[in-house]
Amino acid sequence: MGPTPHIAVIGGGSTGAGIARDLAMRGLDVTLVEQGNLTHGTTGRMHGLLHSGGRYAVSDQASATECIEENRVLRDIASHCVEMTGGLFVKRPEDSEEYFQQKLSGCEECGIPAEVVSGEEARAMEPHLAKDIDKAISVPDGAIDPFRLVVANAASAQEHGARIETHSKVTDLLVESGEVVGIEVEHDSGPGKRVHGTEGGTEQIRADYVVNATGAWAGRIGDMAGLDIEVRPSKGVMTIMNIRQVDTVINRCRPKGDADIVVPHETTAILGTTDEEVEDPEDYPEEGWEVDMMIDTLSELIPMLEDARTIRSFWGVRPLYEPPDVGSTDPTDITRDFFLLDHDERDDLPGMTSIVGGKFTTYRMMGEQISDHVCGKFGIDADCRTADVPLPGSEDFSVLRDYMDEFGLRSPIGRRSVERLGSRADEVLTTDGPNPTVCECEGVTRAEIHDAIEGSGSDLNAVRIRTRASMGNCQGGFCCHRMASELHSEYDEPVVREAWDELLQERWKGQRHALWGEQLSQAALNYALHATTQNRDQDPADGDSVDFSAFDLGRGQTGGSVDSADVAADGGTDGY
Repeated sequence: MGPTPHIAVIGGGSTGAGIARDLAMRGLDVTLVEQGNLTHGTTGRMHGLLHSGGRYAVSDQASATECIEENRVLRDIASHCVEMTGGLFVKRPEDSEEYFQQKLSGCEECGIPAEVVSGEEARAMEPHLAKDIDKAISVPDGAIDPFRLVVANAASAQEHGARIETHSKVTDLLVESGEVVGIEVEHDSGPGKRVHGTEGGTEQIRADYVVNATGAWAGRIGDMAGLDIEVRPSKGVMTIMNIRQVDTVINRCRPKGDADIVVPHETTAILGTTDEEVEDPEDYPEEGWEVDMMIDTLSELIPMLEDARTIRSFWGVRPLYEPPDVGSTDPTDITRDFFLLDHDERDDLPGMTSIVGGKFTTYRMMGEQISDHVCGKFGIDADCRTADVPLPGSEDFSVLRDYMDEFGLRSPIGRRSVERLGSRADEVLTTDGPNPTVCECEGVTRAEIHDAIEGSGSDLNAVRIRTRASMGNCQGGFCCHRMASELHSEYDEPVVREAWDELLQERWKGQRHALWGEQLSQAALNYALHATTQNRDQDPADGDSVDFSAFDLGRGQTGGSVDSADVAADGGTDGY
């Protein structure tokens, strides 16, 4: 038997992480590189729906069938990432009865459990549904945490020997003698865990095979080798509400249209979405009217949304793909299926395959198929085990164990910690010292923060996606500085300040399209806390050292005693 093949996987979203895990579990040598944090791209900008397949049961039955199959798999292998909320496709009086029946028949044809419930029964399940909802179809939709899922896949890949490099942008494909033989990457802060202020550098990673799993960015990677990969990015807006107005996924039962789904997600509800084709997956308009339309339209299903508080909005880009000869003009008509593009067969360039299209719910299936494809290239006969082996955190997951007495946590905090950590709760929460709550909105403890820091270095946004700290109602207003302070034992002050500022900027950018009503007041409070009380807008400590004795001694004094009659209570000189 020859040496173990080395596979370079480009892209740290759900597909890339799933591929890295699958290949590593089959015994291959794997390096995954991602230009930002894990979930930097499309995966980190989705509404968190675990598809039952119901949304595609009429328009794309092949995708619908894949969804219900993988829905069942993920409930087993990723139980600590999934909340089985159930889903309703609700019909308003003006919606088509014919389409309602098509939806019901389509679910049955695709093997999706579906049951018709009356409007009264639907409102008994979800009291805030509009009073004129006629009826609904109940399906096994769920909510899933994409951050937790991807981190778990990456952790599993590492446990099986994979190398995971985040903040490492691919700058070139290495092509020699007409074959892709590796990648060139630019590390933001050097290989390994990210540490702010650490000098980066360029690395050439030689590989026996390269997998391009960059989704909407696949065309950019292809351009590096002169390949034309016809991804058609389609943007969609999502809006996050401050509470869960519903505990069930609510879909509008109509053929297609914007603003037709509400997903209860952790402590919030996420409204979605739009579908508009864009040229560039990173540079596209983010319009306030899109958010207004989302709220106005979905208020027809859930009237209380009209007066509810919005805490942030964000846009994601779907990596849609269809063969060039199809020529769909409307992105909603493009299949949600996925495609393997073997560039040896397709473009006469061996050494690389791209995987494009697909959906988050089917990431594991996509990983299995491309791993089969790669193994076939090297004559490796190794079975896929990702559908049977639970992810880290779900190995022995008995949710809602009573950890309050064992770990000294208050009931809601203990519940939330165990839901996030799953079978890792004992390992993470058993500490020698105090374990206070760092993020009160999401119930994240110091032990969880330290566990995340261990896996992500000084990158507080990586800590955020691992724990949900700063993702609740206050959007980090009361916990960003606490998160930064937990870095102090390992990192110097300049590193902590840079990490802190980066987290604040990430938290701020999603609030720009939600600045009205109560959220405007919350944003103003956050600004007062961060910029004024903590001087984060113009912090003199980031520049030259400060002579604090000048404040103590009063205006114009350099030392010695000061007449108390000339000194104001704030340390300045009376009269100034």
